[in-house]
Amino acid sequence: MKKILFILVATGAISLTACKKSDFADSYANPSSVANSNVEKQFAGFLASNRWYVLPDYWNYFVVLRTTLNHYNQAVGWANSANQYVPGAASITDRWNNYYNFLAQFRELENIYAKLPEDDQKDRRIFMIAATIYLYDHTQKVVDLHGDIPWSEAGKMSANGGDYANSLPKYDKADAIYTKMLDDLKGFADELNTISIKNPIQEGFKNQDFVNNGDLAIWKKYCNSLRLRMLARVSGVTAFQSRVATETAAILGDPNKYPLITDNADNVLINVYNLNSEIHSKNFRTGLEDWDGNIAGKAMIDHMKTNSDPRLRAIFEPGANAGGVYNGLDPMLNSSTQTSLIAGGTMSIYNRSTLSRNQYFPGVLITAAEVSYLVAEAYLRAGNDAAAKTAYNKGIAQSTEFYYWLRTLSNDNVSGTLAPTNATEIAAYVASPGVKWENATTTAEKLKLLATQKWIHFNVVQPVESWAEIRRFDAPVFNFEVDNANAQKQPPYRWLYATAEQTYNTANYSTVKAQDNLTTKIFWDTK
Repeated sequence: MKKILFILVATGAISLTACKKSDFADSYANPSSVANSNVEKQFAGFLASNRWYVLPDYWNYFVVLRTTLNHYNQAVGWANSANQYVPGAASITDRWNNYYNFLAQFRELENIYAKLPEDDQKDRRIFMIAATIYLYDHTQKVVDLHGDIPWSEAGKMSANGGDYANSLPKYDKADAIYTKMLDDLKGFADELNTISIKNPIQEGFKNQDFVNNGDLAIWKKYCNSLRLRMLARVSGVTAFQSRVATETAAILGDPNKYPLITDNADNVLINVYNLNSEIHSKNFRTGLEDWDGNIAGKAMIDHMKTNSDPRLRAIFEPGANAGGVYNGLDPMLNSSTQTSLIAGGTMSIYNRSTLSRNQYFPGVLITAAEVSYLVAEAYLRAGNDAAAKTAYNKGIAQSTEFYYWLRTLSNDNVSGTLAPTNATEIAAYVASPGVKWENATTTAEKLKLLATQKWIHFNVVQPVESWAEIRRFDAPVFNFEVDNANAQKQPPYRWLYATAEQTYNTANYSTVKAQDNLTTKIFWDTK
């Protein structure tokens, strides 16, 4: 990590140790500021530009997630209030703006790369492949929140010589964006098997890549695991089903050619090494804990308690006045009762030492447990129940291992010593009535088991992925108080567009205005 930071400073890029959030936008998006940039520097700046939406940070957790996805996913408990199912403008705008700044950094990388001689382009091809994989991971999330978005023409003001009027982007259809991403990822998966990287280029790639530290094998696994996630996401769409079946079978049938993340050692994370750098999780505490944003929800706590989930004590801790008993807040109680329960200290909270006060908590992109659940789903849909069961059970074990590993990173022990788990405890959980694979007798019931395990694994750590999967599976099924004070009486199916789109991208916005509501489903939400 120290070497990465040194390279950023020594080559003239903005120092991660002395910058503000806005510095990256100011330095990388402005065409006049990148005249002396190069592929290596721009690649690092691109990765850095959205880091606070990967690493757990205050603004994302407190402003964006606290009143939106964490509620809609019932990953937390909260006191009901009016208008609670309408995402706030601050939540939408900041996330939207961050993505389009991030996309602008990618476009600048494209511009710099395109100006290189052909031989230099070939030498630095790995930077473009890795950057595009990373971009597509986050683009998928934005599409899953909003649906159609400006994309193919977005972020090109620098390439257009600063011509604002000619840089207003059209909206691309969500399914077309998914198609393009799947096409490219398939191409990258094949290309990464044959790519040759010269030693000096590999060293530069390693120094600037703070996601996978220049590990080509992990980038291959990231690419194919992301493909598998996206293929599963569109598996209910008739137009994609033939492709899903063919490409999923190819991935699962040839792990040498299309390797996946199959072990926690290969998880794609932004790891924290130096708390004095700008790669840290020091603001997770205020982001999650302020205004009681870390209260446990009843549905998750009840499921974990009933089935003796070994992750319970790693992910949650009893309330200060709960006598060691885990309690989750019921979303169907009236708000005054909920407020009193929260104030009374009997409600469980997210384990502070594992999560919010763990300043070394990594930015989580994709883990072995998620991939195992995707593999289980693929085998289940293909009629291979035995392989599906194996992958499902493996995912549970990997998820458990992951959360206990997270605690080992922590520099905080306010939650007390975490009693270790073991194979016997995990096996007992896998065999419990609400978890055991054989207790589900239909494909639909087994998909609900998978959906529940994904929900527990994602919790507040990967809320965008959790919300997408809950909508796709229509599971787990939650009860929500009806908000009779608002037209939006239950959680939405999508987020609205940032209000600036109506003002500044008016003509293009008019093409999607009719679907800019909270009730239009994303194209893959077919249930």
